[in-house]
Amino acid sequence: MRRLLNLLLLLCVLVPGLAQAMQLSASRLWPSPEYTRLALEAPQPIAFRHFKLDNPARVVIDLEGVQRGPALDGLIAQLTAEDPHVAAIRVGLNRPGVMRIVLDLKADATPSVFVLPPHGQYGHRLVIDVRPERAAPAVPEAAPQPVVAAPAKPEIPQYVRLVTVAIDAGHGGEDPGALGANGSHEKDITLAVAKRLKQRIDAQENMRAVLIRDGDYFVPLAERVVKARALKADLFLSIHADAFIKPHARGSSVFALSENGATSAAARWLAKRENEADLVGGINIDVKDPFLKRTLIDLSQTATINDSLKLGRAVLKQIGGVNTLHKPHVEQAGFAVLKAPDIPSILIETAFISNPEEEKRLNDPAYQDSLVDAIVTGVRQYFDAYPQTAPARLTRNP
Repeated sequence: MRRLLNLLLLLCVLVPGLAQAMQLSASRLWPSPEYTRLALEAPQPIAFRHFKLDNPARVVIDLEGVQRGPALDGLIAQLTAEDPHVAAIRVGLNRPGVMRIVLDLKADATPSVFVLPPHGQYGHRLVIDVRPERAAPAVPEAAPQPVVAAPAKPEIPQYVRLVTVAIDAGHGGEDPGALGANGSHEKDITLAVAKRLKQRIDAQENMRAVLIRDGDYFVPLAERVVKARALKADLFLSIHADAFIKPHARGSSVFALSENGATSAAARWLAKRENEADLVGGINIDVKDPFLKRTLIDLSQTATINDSLKLGRAVLKQIGGVNTLHKPHVEQAGFAVLKAPDIPSILIETAFISNPEEEKRLNDPAYQDSLVDAIVTGVRQYFDAYPQTAPARLTRNP
C-alpha cells in the first residue's frame, strides 16, 4: 500500500494537474471581422502554454490539469464556416493531465493570449485572440454617386457636404452589458437599435452611417474611438440601455464627455460602470499600442465637447417626444468611449433595461423605430443650427 501511495505522489509531481484536474465551466467563441476570440472559463486559474505553428498556420493551446467535460467538448460545435479567421478546431488529450486545443487558421495570424481574473458573473478566464497582422482599420467607402452633366455648365461640378456618422452599439461578445428585468441583454438591444439607426441615416440625403460593431463581439473602448477616427467620422453616437439597482428608475438620457468631473453622482457612477467594459469584455493590458496611445492623448477638447453638448441637446429634445427623460439636460462624465479629441460624441441611454416596462419597450420594433427617428431628427437639427460644424469633406452632387 505504501508503494502505491508513493507512486501516486510521484505521478502527481511528474504529471501537471493530475491531483487537481478540473473541468471548464464554459467556453465561448466570438468571431468578428477584426479577430476571433476564444474564451475559456474555469472555477480556478487555468495553467497553460501556447505556441504557433506554420505550414499550415495553427495555434496550439495546452491546458494543464484540465479534463474533458461539456464545455470543452462543445467547443468544436461553436465554430461556423463563416468565421473569418479560424478554419477548424481540434480538441484532444495530448498527454496525461494535459488537454490540447488546436486552432487551424485561415490565414497567418499572431495570437494574443492572456488571463482575466473573476469579474461580475465570470470566473477565471483564459482568452485567446486570433488577429491577423495589425493593419489600419477598414474604412468603408462611401457609395459611388453617378455624375450627371448639368445642362448649362457641365464643366462646373456641383458639390454637397457628406456627413459620416459612426454608430457604436454598446457592449457585445463577452460583455453582455446590463441584464434586463426579464432577461434581455443590453448588448442585443443596442445592436438592434444601432442597425435601425444606420438604415435611417443611410436613407438621408448626403449622410451615411457606419457601425463600430455589426455583430455579437466585443470591441475594446479605445478601439471604438480609433475606428471612428479612421472612418473620419463627423459624429459619434454610442447607444446604450441603462440599468439601476432599483427597478422603478426610468427614462432616456444623453451624455457628453467632461473634462472637469461628472455633473452628478449618477453620471459618475454610470461612467465608471461603462468604463469597466474592458474588464468584462477583456483586453490584453500587456499589449502596448502606440497608435491607441497617441489617439487617446488628452488633447484640448473644449471645442469638441461644446459641439458634443450642442448635439446632445438637439437629440435629447427629440427623444423627449418618444420617452420620458431621466434628466431634462445633457449630463457629463468621463466616458472613455467619448474621448475622440476631434469628433463630437454623445452617449445615448435609450431607456432603463432594468425597468420591466421600459425593457418591454426596448424590445418593441415600433419603439425602436420611433427612437431612431428622433435621433436622426436631432442630428439634422444640429447641423441646421450649427452649419459651421458641418464636415469639410465634399462629394460630387448627382
